[in-house]
Amino acid sequence: MLVQIGTLIAATSLVQLANGFFNTFLSLRLTLEDFGPAATGIVLSAYFVGFTIGAVSSGGVIQRVGHIRAYTAFAGLVVVATALMPLWTSALVWATCRMVIGIGCVGLFVTTESWLNAKAMPDQRGRIFSTYMVGTFVALAIGQLAVAGLTIQAAGAFQVVIALFALALVMVSTTRAEAPGLKPEAKLRYGELSLQAPISVVGCVVSGIVTSAFYALVPAWMLSNGAPQQTIALFMLVAVLGGLAFQVPVGRLSDRNDRRLVLAGLAVGYAVAVILLVAMPRSLLAVLPVAALLGGFMSTLYPVCVAHALDRMPADRVVAVSGRLILVSGFGSALGPLVGAGIMARFDIDGLLYFMAAIALVLAGFAGLRMRMREAPDKVERPFEVIDPLNPGITQTPEATELDGTPRPAMA
Repeated sequence: MLVQIGTLIAATSLVQLANGFFNTFLSLRLTLEDFGPAATGIVLSAYFVGFTIGAVSSGGVIQRVGHIRAYTAFAGLVVVATALMPLWTSALVWATCRMVIGIGCVGLFVTTESWLNAKAMPDQRGRIFSTYMVGTFVALAIGQLAVAGLTIQAAGAFQVVIALFALALVMVSTTRAEAPGLKPEAKLRYGELSLQAPISVVGCVVSGIVTSAFYALVPAWMLSNGAPQQTIALFMLVAVLGGLAFQVPVGRLSDRNDRRLVLAGLAVGYAVAVILLVAMPRSLLAVLPVAALLGGFMSTLYPVCVAHALDRMPADRVVAVSGRLILVSGFGSALGPLVGAGIMARFDIDGLLYFMAAIALVLAGFAGLRMRMREAPDKVERPFEVIDPLNPGITQTPEATELDGTPRPAMA
């Protein structure tokens, strides 16, 4: 069984490696294709639109056809859509393909999540989850390094992505599928989460906007201003590693204090890091430490928001709450490149960075206001979890093995 679990984790790490590479590569490729700000924003946002659609629908697919066939179908969607992109260099075609890729990727994550929960014993879930997330961040980091070694103008980058997804498919298709049990799930009325934990809803939107805008647009700006591919890859790598380094200390701080206070501190820290990025000399030595701070603050906004929401809601709604928040975050992620590309076209990179700092400060102010209005909730078995905000992982709770069409995000 451990070999099967290891195979699933390794396959998902390959998917994350492909994702980390493809997201940065596409930002650079779009700059060279000169689609224009509006079309570039649409193409970059399309992935998150697909991700949100897939989060809603993938559970039903898994329930109908089973894990192994669902995994094959989702991987096939990604491979076909990626293969089509270099054949038709068109904003409309690329946006459609990226949306399909988003649907396929979230389907792979949801399939892996429920599959791992079905195989893992309860006393193993914590270790499996930790291994899964370490693999995710390491794969994302390696994906940034891969950008430095490939020619952006050539079709080879698309072929690398296809090969990685195909290899993951081969690995998973040779394992034995064990379908998880299905249970009825408590429903969550629309508006209820906004009433109980409004700061989590607002925070997930803000997190989605700033994270997707950063990963989608900053590499493009660097390339258009003459930065070498190796420099861009190193900058993005440091930001990813900063996100990994912040997870444990922020998690401990969040579990011991009012999460809204921690969220406000993270938002302010993020805004300060962004402003420092504007003010610092444009030299690698000066910028890299700021990139690590920016990535650290940015990557921990979402998991703190989710943990706070789960503090507020009953235990039987854990999966429903998590699913609703990933939809909210997906909405913000779709807006980020779209709005950010327009701002950057008019005000250059400084305008984009100031915009990101401004909405982070709005989040900090709202968190402070909520602290004055309402006492902190009790934290009853709702610990902070490590989550990659752009590519949610697995949850440790057995309830997450239910597949009724509700999206399955990373939090438990």
